[in-house]
Amino acid sequence: MLLYYFLKFISWVISILPYKFIVRLGRQCGKLYWYIAKKQRIRAEETIKECMGYTDAEAKKVIRRLFMNLAMTFMEMLYMPALNKDNIRGLVTFDKPDILWEALAKKHGVVMLACHMDNWEWLGAALALNGFPLSAVEKPQPNRVYSDFMNELRRGVGQEIFARGTREILGCVRAMKKGRMLGLIADQDGGYNGIFVPFFGKMASTPTGPAYFARKFDAPIVPIFIVRKPNGFGHQVFVEDPIYYEHTGDNKVDDYNVTLKMTKAVENIIRKYPDNWIWFQHRWNTPYEG
Repeated sequence: MLLYYFLKFISWVISILPYKFIVRLGRQCGKLYWYIAKKQRIRAEETIKECMGYTDAEAKKVIRRLFMNLAMTFMEMLYMPALNKDNIRGLVTFDKPDILWEALAKKHGVVMLACHMDNWEWLGAALALNGFPLSAVEKPQPNRVYSDFMNELRRGVGQEIFARGTREILGCVRAMKKGRMLGLIADQDGGYNGIFVPFFGKMASTPTGPAYFARKFDAPIVPIFIVRKPNGFGHQVFVEDPIYYEHTGDNKVDDYNVTLKMTKAVENIIRKYPDNWIWFQHRWNTPYEG
């Protein structure tokens, strides 16, 4: 419980500080993070060189910016209690929100396809504060206290959060039946039960959730990605055209095809904004056995 109250206190302090100050503070902390997180830094540089064909110098430059972005993102997460319907519009800009409203109007629910780009926590916050009915599944952290703290921040901005397990599945089904948006992450390792599709030229196990809910509820899949603005202050959200599940009678093939389309959308946005994606995560952790 001591950690919980410590995080609450730090978040309270950060929330009363000027936004630009906490971003600048995060940028400086990111430089230190890049220096001390040697294992993560090396893994990120090796991964981006393999996937993007970068030289050593290019990889080092991009990954250094990534670490600064991550530290700024962490500061912004702590700043979440300060977010509200009035200030969020100046901090997070949507390019095509009408795509989302039109998808929701079909009353089949919407599978929101997101990935670990930039400040994905603020993506959920911005959607909820702008009136989009967002439900999401928590990503458990190694420390349960930190998970509970993050879920409190998410609910504080209006998100509906489901814990993993039986309640997760029931909650997701209920949300889709209500015609809500179901936020799912598509760039994490899906384990041996995932769908293997090519991602940056390597077969990667990908979560089955987006394909399953799109198939079961005939729901559109809308890719939504957030990136940090060039000056570091605020974010831009790109809402892409929906991906629709195509039924041929072979669920296995259909799930693969729609997952492949989603994965290509994720890869495309990463290629455009490589310093916004977490290159040191274990994306290809599950070996492909053919």
